[in-house]
Amino acid sequence: MDAALIETFEPHEDIELDLLLEAIWRQYHYDFRGYSRASLHRRMARALARFGLASLSELQHRLLRQPATFAELMGFLTIQVSEMFRDPAYFLALRQTVVPHLRTYPSLKVWIAGCANGEEFYSLAILFREEGLEDRTIFYCTDISPAALTKAEAGIYDLQRIPQFTENHRLAGGKASLSDYYTAAYGAAVFDKSLRRRAVFAEHNLASDEVFSEVHLVSSRNVLIYFDRDLQDRALGLFGESLVRGGFLGLGSKETLRFSRHSEAFADFDEREKIYRRNTAPLRGIADDAA
Repeated sequence: MDAALIETFEPHEDIELDLLLEAIWRQYHYDFRGYSRASLHRRMARALARFGLASLSELQHRLLRQPATFAELMGFLTIQVSEMFRDPAYFLALRQTVVPHLRTYPSLKVWIAGCANGEEFYSLAILFREEGLEDRTIFYCTDISPAALTKAEAGIYDLQRIPQFTENHRLAGGKASLSDYYTAAYGAAVFDKSLRRRAVFAEHNLASDEVFSEVHLVSSRNVLIYFDRDLQDRALGLFGESLVRGGFLGLGSKETLRFSRHSEAFADFDEREKIYRRNTAPLRGIADDAA
């Protein structure tokens, strides 16, 4: 189906897409210009169907004259699909090999970049509680979507998703029952608000915003796959700038920094689970590439 959606776009529609993204940037200050073109085409095809419009030019016209449209369009521009303890082996590796290093710090800061609806944050908060690190940790949960951040802060998930969350937690080396962390009612699971007491939820755009804190762990999984190469490099540069020397970066299973201009600033820590460690090499800037 996705391939069919891409084929509905004619060459001139690339121009329309450029104009639409520029309009979003200038009117709403959200920058999607560095996102993967194929991914954007798929998302915009779905958006056009949802709004009952025939072209991206019509969508641009509506966006500029009906601001309320943008809030709904954000649901198509951003991907908010995840699950708790997604890829359990990643969390098991954090628990077994990264946590022992984190224990050596008197205080910790963790950045969940692209936290979506919060599943990644609650996974880390539970893991840190089980490993005795919660009380010394501040979690920065950021996303480009205000609606996603609202859902993340609420911590409410469909009860039908809990069996998968529970199995993932077990495979990730969970030391308690996942049911200890939520209350079930009216078809939903509400996660304990105490898990959020050391969390900060804030908007942050990897395409345009800068580093805001020095952190010991960045977990940003399945975000870079939606960016083009330049934006991937920008995001990885932000992660590198934010990490303390010896800090850790966790990426998604299909992501790598091997071909990034910042690769020399990191060392493989767990290559299989895409966990890297910040070393002492300086980060490369744009000027370095021009030299």
